Amino acid sequence: MDGIANGQNRPVIEQRKGASVGKRVETMTSRERVRKAILHQPTDRTPIDLGMHFSSGISAFAYHNLRKHLGMDTEAIEMVDPVQCLARVDADVLERFHCDSILLRPGFSGKNCWSPRAPYSFAIPDAMQPVQDERGQWIVHHDTRRMRMPKGGYFFDGDWISFFDGSVDSPQFAATVLEAERLFKETNYYTMFMEFSAYFEGTMDGLCEMLTDPDEVMDRNERQLQANLKRVETVMERMGGWIGGITLNSDLGMQSGPFCNPAVYDDLCAPYLKRFCDFVHANSDYHIFLHSCGSIRPMIPTLIDCGIDVLNPVQISASDMNPRVLKDLYGEKLTFWGGGCNTQQVLNMGTPEEVAENVRELFRIFRPGGGFIFNQVHNILGDISPENIVAMLDTAYDEAWNTALQMR
Repeated sequence: MDGIANGQNRPVIEQRKGASVGKRVETMTSRERVRKAILHQPTDRTPIDLGMHFSSGISAFAYHNLRKHLGMDTEAIEMVDPVQCLARVDADVLERFHCDSILLRPGFSGKNCWSPRAPYSFAIPDAMQPVQDERGQWIVHHDTRRMRMPKGGYFFDGDWISFFDGSVDSPQFAATVLEAERLFKETNYYTMFMEFSAYFEGTMDGLCEMLTDPDEVMDRNERQLQANLKRVETVMERMGGWIGGITLNSDLGMQSGPFCNPAVYDDLCAPYLKRFCDFVHANSDYHIFLHSCGSIRPMIPTLIDCGIDVLNPVQISASDMNPRVLKDLYGEKLTFWGGGCNTQQVLNMGTPEEVAENVRELFRIFRPGGGFIFNQVHNILGDISPENIVAMLDTAYDEAWNTALQMR
């Protein structure tokens, strides 16, 4: 589990029981497949992702259960996101489910073993130090910040303490550069550099400030833009073609609709996002991936105009996020990285058969014309059954080969 296997030592893949007859022949590397899908070019099959981004992954709890279900060892599960308690998806699981992308995040330099409850045990950063209180909660303090996991919980809330410094002069950034080089030279997986901000403060104070002090919002966004431009220029210089793109994080929506009036966003936020995207596109071949939860359909035309190439997680269960409408309106100009399984209503509550049918239905919507990387809507949470996870990913692989509907 320590090494990363070459993701393409499988040019001919025997079909599994229940799939169509014959053999499947891969004619592209994973990296080529993802790039072409983003560009809406023909691919041998639809790409599949599990865990390239901290909103496309799997809870360490669910990952433990999945590995046990598959007969794989559970002794070295690494928790790469201590807040959401996400696992690093290891090479054997990536291979098992024919995934095409991989997380770009070096391991923590020092690690401890944390056992939140039987039978789970995870490798965590040694600076984390969870302490259990008299109520059975796990509490983590770091400097003046604090986060907590309730008894029997699956993730932390409170302050967002990542224990990772991504600033360009940090040891962690230097390690990320080396990891990008290693992944490019030793594997054929596609990856991106994470964690650029995107000029929108989705907090109560930030939303109020958009109405009460718009000048300060624009001043802050200008400062953020200048910092982001310097940072992304360093990423380009240090990582170059070892990565396929960069990701921005900006939750713009709630379950019921956007956090703010789209016209206000267009005035105060979008100009800075566009200047950033224009710089990236003018100076690199990187794709720009935006993570935004919630009901954001009214804002998608602006995001496209700003230069966003990829949208994640495509929260199809939110209001006004009908997948067929999204594909029909925006599918020629935007790549959907997600939306492949309804995690809010099906993956968590359905049977394996219902999960499989949900995946097939969404493939029929998103696959035609390209511009689709299969991933469930956001992360697989800790209480999802391994049977449902297997049903989702195996069905995705079967559907990925339906090339008759691959391009319009």
